[in-house]
Amino acid sequence: MIPEAKTAAVGRALREAFGVSEFEDIRMLTAGLSSALVFRIVARGCPYLLRVITRTDAMNDPTRQFACMKSAAAAGLAPRAWYTSTEDRISITDFVEARPFPTTEARVLLPVTLRRVHALPPFPRMIVYRDYFDALNGYIQKFQAANIMPASETEELFQLYARVQSIYPRHDAEMVSSHNDLKPENILFDGTRVWLIDWEAAFLNDRYTDLAVAANFVVTNDAEEDVYLRTYFGEAVSEYRLARFYLMRQALHMFYAMIFLLLGSSGKPIEPAAEAPDFRDFHDAIWAGEISLASAETKLRYGRVHMNQVLRNMRTTRFQDALRIVSDCHANA
Repeated sequence: MIPEAKTAAVGRALREAFGVSEFEDIRMLTAGLSSALVFRIVARGCPYLLRVITRTDAMNDPTRQFACMKSAAAAGLAPRAWYTSTEDRISITDFVEARPFPTTEARVLLPVTLRRVHALPPFPRMIVYRDYFDALNGYIQKFQAANIMPASETEELFQLYARVQSIYPRHDAEMVSSHNDLKPENILFDGTRVWLIDWEAAFLNDRYTDLAVAANFVVTNDAEEDVYLRTYFGEAVSEYRLARFYLMRQALHMFYAMIFLLLGSSGKPIEPAAEAPDFRDFHDAIWAGEISLASAETKLRYGRVHMNQVLRNMRTTRFQDALRIVSDCHANA
């Protein structure tokens, strides 16, 4: 189960962490889309999480990943790290037995957790990208170059998104230590507290990114949004913060639309105007563990879900108001 090339490194990790030469039990965990291999192992009668990084690039830099993970673990936000090796690209942490996490509790506990993450000492920056919008623009360019959808179907989408990019503030005081990949598989609830795992995408980023990612799953209306943000900021939410949060949510929809349509299509043309599930229903099912994004077909559906949602949102009065509020605020700064 452990790749032959990693067998010696895993044995070394077990000896240094626990003084044993082999594990007593091992089970591969298949949730998530990371290229890393993840296992539940048992050593000296206790379960642990073994993570083996199989690819090193700008997004899979073990030095940055382990530094962010250790910082979060020291603050009680991530499971304890028993062993890390940047050379072998291996980590061993405590294994958290996750329990169902009702969205009613998540709406309260997640913003508190994110406030603590964002207060950590600054994470390293992502070397290949200056910020989140650089990454998104890269995926948009790849999407357009792939020519997998007719330009007529995406023209309005890109025109509306260009308005977000033109006024959204970048490199300001809102850049904080961020997880950046808060999908349900990376949010573990043990019945009492929240643990965040898989710090592969962690870097210094706009605080509204984490807030927007988690909101996809737990915020379903304006009233819940107000409570969610008020819990995070610890005070009444200003017009500016609501507007900036709304614009980041649209950027996030674009990001997921581009990524998952590219992944799901494998470079082949996508059927124009294909049907897609309802955004809320689809995310509720992901949160409940009823949908896996592993198949190409499901990736395409998920990309469509986000594309439809961002178009719907960017045609509203709230979108126009959010653009105006954020633009005016920084024009007068």
